[in-house]
Amino acid sequence: MGLSVNGVFGHVLEKTRKEVASKSSGGMEIILSSLENTQDLQTTLNILAILNELLTVGGGCRTGVFVSKGGTALLLQLLVGSSKDPPANEELMLHIHSLLVKVGLKDRKLGVKARLNGALNVTLNLVKYNLQNHKLLLPCLQVLRVYSSNLVNAVSLGKSGTLEIMFEIIGPFSKKSTTLVALDTLASLLKSGMNARRAVDRGYLPTLLTIYQDWHRNDTRHRHVVIRKSILGCIKNLTNIKLGRKAFIDANGMRILYNTSTVRKCWIKFHFMCTSIGTCQTNDDIETDINKLRPIQMNTRPFDELRAYEYFFREFSENFELHRPIIIPTTPSSLGPQNRRPPQEDLLTPKPDESPLELDSISISKRPEGTSDPDLVCSLGRLVLDAGVNGGSVDGPQDEGGEQAVLEVPDTAALLPLHDPDLYLEMVKSTRSVPAYTEVGYPDYFGHVALNLREPILERVYGVQRMKIFQDIERLIHPSDILDKVVYDLDNQSCPVTDNGESLKFNSKFESGNLRKAIQVRKFEYDLILNSDINSNHYHQWFYFEVGNMRPGVRYRFNIINCEKSNSQFNYGMQVLMYSVQDAINGSPHWVRTGSDICYYKNHFSRSSIAAGGQKGKSYFTLTFTVTFQHKDDVCYFAYHYPYTYSMLKMHLQKLSALRTAQIYYRQDDLCVTLGGNSCPLLTITAMPGSSSNDPISQFRSRPVVFLSARVHPGETNSSWVMKGTLEYLMSCSPQAQSLRESYIFKIIPMLNPDGVINGNHRCSLSGEDLNRQWQNPNAELHPTIYHAKSLLQYLRATGRTPLVFCDYHGHSRKKNVFMYGCSIKETVWQTNVNTSTCDLHEDLGYRTLPKLLSQMAPAFSLSSCSFVVERSKEATARVVVWREIGVQRSYTMESTLCGCDQGKYKGLQIGTSELEEMGAQFCLALLRLKRFTSRLERHNHNSHLLDMETDLIETRSIPNITSPTTYVLEEDEPAFLEEVDYSAESNDEIDPDLEPDLQDNHAPQTPILTQSSAAKTHLTEIEPDSL
Repeated sequence: MGLSVNGVFGHVLEKTRKEVASKSSGGMEIILSSLENTQDLQTTLNILAILNELLTVGGGCRTGVFVSKGGTALLLQLLVGSSKDPPANEELMLHIHSLLVKVGLKDRKLGVKARLNGALNVTLNLVKYNLQNHKLLLPCLQVLRVYSSNLVNAVSLGKSGTLEIMFEIIGPFSKKSTTLVALDTLASLLKSGMNARRAVDRGYLPTLLTIYQDWHRNDTRHRHVVIRKSILGCIKNLTNIKLGRKAFIDANGMRILYNTSTVRKCWIKFHFMCTSIGTCQTNDDIETDINKLRPIQMNTRPFDELRAYEYFFREFSENFELHRPIIIPTTPSSLGPQNRRPPQEDLLTPKPDESPLELDSISISKRPEGTSDPDLVCSLGRLVLDAGVNGGSVDGPQDEGGEQAVLEVPDTAALLPLHDPDLYLEMVKSTRSVPAYTEVGYPDYFGHVALNLREPILERVYGVQRMKIFQDIERLIHPSDILDKVVYDLDNQSCPVTDNGESLKFNSKFESGNLRKAIQVRKFEYDLILNSDINSNHYHQWFYFEVGNMRPGVRYRFNIINCEKSNSQFNYGMQVLMYSVQDAINGSPHWVRTGSDICYYKNHFSRSSIAAGGQKGKSYFTLTFTVTFQHKDDVCYFAYHYPYTYSMLKMHLQKLSALRTAQIYYRQDDLCVTLGGNSCPLLTITAMPGSSSNDPISQFRSRPVVFLSARVHPGETNSSWVMKGTLEYLMSCSPQAQSLRESYIFKIIPMLNPDGVINGNHRCSLSGEDLNRQWQNPNAELHPTIYHAKSLLQYLRATGRTPLVFCDYHGHSRKKNVFMYGCSIKETVWQTNVNTSTCDLHEDLGYRTLPKLLSQMAPAFSLSSCSFVVERSKEATARVVVWREIGVQRSYTMESTLCGCDQGKYKGLQIGTSELEEMGAQFCLALLRLKRFTSRLERHNHNSHLLDMETDLIETRSIPNITSPTTYVLEEDEPAFLEEVDYSAESNDEIDPDLEPDLQDNHAPQTPILTQSSAAKTHLTEIEPDSL
């Protein structure tokens, strides 16, 4: 019976607590009013005890009510008032600070309120005079930690001697409960540059290193890892300033930390996260303005300005009476004088100060597969153009007798019907580059045959990143081991002056090549520095270079040290690509995935504020991989992804035109000339009308238009391979291809950024701008391809032929699979807190049909990775502008992975050119199936299909955090790759699969401290030399 009474009493007590602490009851106001008005110490203590109990049991909600009723200010006033009559009552101070600790978790303005009320020094004095009174010292330190999280407070407290007091509390290894709180307070104080300088000037950095060593030495059972991490946090904050970095080096800090990190065995944990995010309601980038999400209903340009673009739509006026083939590959444009392209002969004719490009001196023979000359690569220099562009000559490969060497090309015609080495060299002649390239890359000349075998995604070796970073740190620990030898430098054509045959030879002076500098740091290790995009000081990611003079069977380590992306699929199983000339001559002309010990991590180089978009202190990242070469004196090429050059596109288009039959309408125009003087091809592909009678011609002219484009970003070479698959399918003789041509008129721009591709850029054109951010207001002079592409679309809309589908092919560097981004008002609003009526969100769900079809047909396509949310940062992209301004409901960006797939038929495999080309062909088949959903005869089936999709949308939207077709996906949303160190002695090799780091966690245990050769420091122009 007694237990029952106690239970009832407890229930009543808890109910009373809830009623008192609720916002509507007024109980909290009564308690605070009593606290404010009482003058009796014991009554004050009793009220504070009640508040402590209420806030301890009630958690955040009750604390929120306490703060909203003015409780914080009242506590601070009581604290300051009680301190005016020393000595202060210890129990009172204990109660007040205990409450302030709880309030600090909820009241973000506590630090500001404390400063305004004069409470900072009150708490500081309590700490100063109670260093041995741990009962009172602990809550005072906790409050001081909250105070110091405010930068202004931290500076004020530093001036008042708080740093010195903290070092009196922090000391060698002990079991005092106040040590951790004091370290956390010190770390907050040291985030202030002024406090950091004060600490360095007073010699506290060596003191911290000594304290860390003592804790590390005594904490053999790893029970105080949190304290050791806090000490390291203090050291890290000190090294954020230049003076602190110097003091760290002078105190031998690198060696101390290196020794303490390697002397004890640690177990490495890997934590992988999902690649999609269930909800993103906190994303401020999502467009919330309904007016900006609605299509513009008026033409943005007068039709008189657009009339010139009739020239590119001659199929709508052709009468087909003569049934002559449609062959207009390079007809001059009829645009205005400022945009008129020069005649073809003018484009190919060298300027007066240029010498004609001749390749006649290169003799080519074809050797049957399986046979080769083992000394051929040794005797062969480089595949070069006979005459330099600006009058300088480049000697071709010669044998010992002075005769021109014979370049033996593997006979791959049967496997590569669209590749012809002779034709490729002809295409190179008219390709204009900024560096005036005089050499040709072997892989582009020989060609690439897709591998028959599958290449699995590389399994990450545990601890590889930790091992690589330690090797980097050893450069400072053992500087005598570092060679510091620049072996390749685009800025110094005479480099290297001497060569003892022990160094690799590098080259990137060919179309799409990118390597600026190579530095030999150890006998078999090289640091590589990439070029930025032309007329830009950033976008270092794409690479394509040649390596020679290697030894077989030796493990060479390559470090690309100025990458910019904060994460990469190289951390998730992607490998670099390598092409061996020796293998190609032996009958295996393949780009193959290669490399071991691959990882991608932040290094110690800081980008300048100009290179980092105004943000000072952003770091570069290192991509490191190890390669063992198989052949002596081979010539190998490395690339970020399968290269696809502009000259290769021209060759492919010429070969495709030869596939035209009497049933195929194929026309190639030059849309415009780029800043670099290169033409931008525009293709028109459809089926010829059945006859010249009115009915077939009327059917021909009424076909819906499909507008496709690709390669606006040069580094996304996979988009060109997908486009190649699309073009080959459209020009094929299969019944499905013919049916597809009879269903649509295709307008295709296969390469929107020829200049960027030619010059080895990663993202920009020669104007130094991202062309896919210029669609809202493109400039005819600076962004000619975008300006004229948009004009074509505007012309189609003005003439009542708005495209049924627009799709821009892209590549994605940080996600797997192939997927689409589209545009939807409804799905955009659903990701925000905007309140709109149902009628405001009415839209046809037809934009989902094509992705749905692709998910059913294409094994690499992932519907769950698709997103139809419109973001503010994407409002100037092709997808959004074409959707909003041109009125194309099915306006997409199709993203193809650079890595591989994690679902479907290709799960666990890296993607290759055959899979990419297959994706392009499957896109065509999906368009063919789309036809029946958009035909009038089957409109009722289409409507029922849309109802099914809307039901799916509503169901998935009601389930929080579900990975579904409506899941909003960030553009680059792979998680930060962590190698978390487990110090538990009992862990052995057991890996915890459940712990997943937060996607946006900026406190990941990075190890950015990395030493570097002086040569790299000198020549990384965007890197601040004083950064460590």
